[in-house]
Amino acid sequence: MKLFVGSLPYNITESELESLCTPFGDVVSVKLVVDQFTGQAKGFGFVEMANRSAGHKVMEGLNGMEYKHRTLVCNEAKPPAKKSRGRR
Repeated sequence: MKLFVGSLPYNITESELESLCTPFGDVVSVKLVVDQFTGQAKGFGFVEMANRSAGHKVMEGLNGMEYKHRTLVCNEAKPPAKKSRGRR
């Protein structure tokens, strides 16, 4: 199950985000979204859990949790929207 985690501190690392999720189950992957020019995290990322049960536990545990003076948001990730190629 892939999760969106938002309202993260800008100085968080992928290993820190993974350690927040590990107590709830097996983490498959972690990806922070970073600014392509500065390399700084944009305050959100995605975590993939091994199964839906672990994913739901992460959502229950992290959503609304206070972490480094930020209130985290965690919910199921939506599939990426297809980009339309519009007229040129």
